[in-house]
Amino acid sequence: MNRILLFILISTLIACGDKKDVEDTVYFGGEIVNPTSDYVVLFKNDVIVDSAKINDDNRFSFRLKNVEEGLHHFDHAPELQYVYLEKGDSIIIRLNTVAFDESLVFSGSNEQVNNFMIEMYLNYEDEDRLVSSFYKLKPPEFSAKIDSLRNQKITELESLIIGEELSENAFIMAKASIDYNSFLYKEKYPFFHKKKTSEENIHQLKVGFYDYRKNLDFNNKSLTYFRPYYDFMLHHFGNLSYMACAENCGMEKYLDKKNHLHLNRHKMVLIDSVVTEKELKNNLFRNVAMDYLLKVHEASAESTKFIAEFERFSSNDKHKEEIAGLYRGIQNLQENKRIPNITLENTNGTATSIHNIVKQKRTTVFYFWTATQKRHFKNVRKHVAKLQETYPDYSFVGINLRTSKQQWLGLVEEHGLDKKRQFRSEDFNELQNTLLIDNLHKCVVTKDTLIVDAFGHLYQNFGSYKKALAIK
Repeated sequence: MNRILLFILISTLIACGDKKDVEDTVYFGGEIVNPTSDYVVLFKNDVIVDSAKINDDNRFSFRLKNVEEGLHHFDHAPELQYVYLEKGDSIIIRLNTVAFDESLVFSGSNEQVNNFMIEMYLNYEDEDRLVSSFYKLKPPEFSAKIDSLRNQKITELESLIIGEELSENAFIMAKASIDYNSFLYKEKYPFFHKKKTSEENIHQLKVGFYDYRKNLDFNNKSLTYFRPYYDFMLHHFGNLSYMACAENCGMEKYLDKKNHLHLNRHKMVLIDSVVTEKELKNNLFRNVAMDYLLKVHEASAESTKFIAEFERFSSNDKHKEEIAGLYRGIQNLQENKRIPNITLENTNGTATSIHNIVKQKRTTVFYFWTATQKRHFKNVRKHVAKLQETYPDYSFVGINLRTSKQQWLGLVEEHGLDKKRQFRSEDFNELQNTLLIDNLHKCVVTKDTLIVDAFGHLYQNFGSYKKALAIK
């Protein structure tokens, strides 16, 4: 049915418009079952290309002229996924938000590369758990396992393009989805191997282990916003900086402190010396700064010094403002300060201040969850139930992130969550920027409205707070 609709669409466009105009126009549309937002927004890198409203039949469509060819991503809040577009493409998608990535299917021109990329994305999620069991292996054995997995995917890609008119750039994008995920495993290996085997020092690796580094492209503009490429770059420069500081900077005793000022300054120097592609370089600088500040989360002279270093390296004014705002947020979340008074919504639809949620003379633990991370949601429900039994004097309050109101209420009802202790925010960005939510294991601990720990971890020992709580 999708192919018939696509044929009709293309025929109509050809009949009604100039041939050259049709050849350059890109059509992108489809059906979203159980939509969670009224719109689909199309991006090229971090810039909005266009938005399309979903109609009563759950369909949307874009007709785009002068599209920059290459990787795009479409956002249907709270989810997003990639789509590769070239001039003249007519692409239809179908997905169900209940299983957004798993149900996504592309039809039409360039369906091969797009379906292959989503297959690699899902494959990586499953494969990551398998590779976790490999990290305990010795380097040659681990390398052989990873190379074997990569070769299987390369063979699949090569068989895919037989008889297909896949452009050179589309092939490069598809191959990148294989290569950089595989290379990432090897960048992680020395650290995960040490953890898995409890070895005292980082395992010595032969030069051949990193042979792929000889052909790395640090300046590929078309891959700058591609997650496998970007994630690889983050770990690659982290790996190089870590090893260099251990060997040359006399910092052996700091090797487990990834938030150390010297190490992160070294990382920025290294990025600056190797990467010339402006956007990639600035994005990597931004990540280093955010990673450092969120791990240190202290208002200190060292943090101020680090921000000055970051501003010297970065040429992106938006990133500079963002990092300055992050540091102000950290300063506002220090121990014994009053928790910022943000507005949340309860299950009755009533807006309420976070100050009204905390219990007087009682410890409140705010934790976070989202419908898009099903495994985390399942785990956090079980864990919070145990915590409430272990710490009956604490009040555990859930704050939902990036989930439609209807879906959130449905999940609260379906899983029997305490409605008096479940809240959400319509403005995710305000919530994230105010409480600095950088991961789903984060929790915020308060006594009355005063902060005990704004950078807590839900799976830590809450008994460690007893001393601090007794003072308040």
